[in-house]
Amino acid sequence: MVKIISSLQNPLIKNVILLSDKPRARKEQNRIVIEGQREIKLAAVSGFCITDLFFCPAMINETDLRSLSLHVEKPIELTEVTADVFNRMAYRKDSGGVVALAEPRRLQFNHLQLSKKPLLLVLETIEKPGNLGALLRTADAAGLDAVIICDPQTDIYNPNAIRSAIGCIFTMPVVTTTSGEAINWLQSEGIKMFGTALNATHYYHETDFNQPSAIIMGSEANGLSDVWIKGANDLIKIPMMGKIDSMNVSASAAIVIFEAMRQRNFMRTFPPSLQAGNTA
Repeated sequence: MVKIISSLQNPLIKNVILLSDKPRARKEQNRIVIEGQREIKLAAVSGFCITDLFFCPAMINETDLRSLSLHVEKPIELTEVTADVFNRMAYRKDSGGVVALAEPRRLQFNHLQLSKKPLLLVLETIEKPGNLGALLRTADAAGLDAVIICDPQTDIYNPNAIRSAIGCIFTMPVVTTTSGEAINWLQSEGIKMFGTALNATHYYHETDFNQPSAIIMGSEANGLSDVWIKGANDLIKIPMMGKIDSMNVSASAAIVIFEAMRQRNFMRTFPPSLQAGNTA
């Protein structure tokens, strides 16, 4: 039976807003908020457990709602809301008339299925959800094996990160960990670590990425920490021809990642089982 909610004071609506705003609430309830038909479909197809679906009939037609429901495993709580209620719940204005609650996925290193010649992106102390989302989009576009987020300064399921990633948080295997644990794991897997740093002596386009490789990116404010400067196998940089000595981290990552992909003849790196799971 579909519930109908028209009050902004309804406890369910207040809780969705709380989950959107507070990472602590997301952690305590083990729930995340997903907005948009595309993002919800990507989450469902990628194996995320959708628990609740809120929809506004003035914003999503019956055909689209039925199509979306086909991707979501039953049973779920289906709730109809008015336009006023939905606009209060929604983090953005173009959510397509649907918001879902889902269980987050917390992958560990032993969950990863690496290809024979893996290519990974490692991010240290990324702070801005928008940057994280853009980086995940690049990783998805390149078909990387995984993204490793070290010492994160933002919740990977922040609604703004999900929005910026247009759902790629659901299509990419993402592990959150410490820098020390990441270095130990990469060494144990025989994956060469290429840290990006302004004081590097080698340029990225002179680097051999045609081997198991991890591209390490630091924060825009501080770059890589000493842990990575010392732990990396090699330090690389992008030639800077202008009057500034830095670029947006997502732009820098895209440049280096797609040079690595060029060297690999643009072959996708993740295993066939994960490729199948990435289709919408």
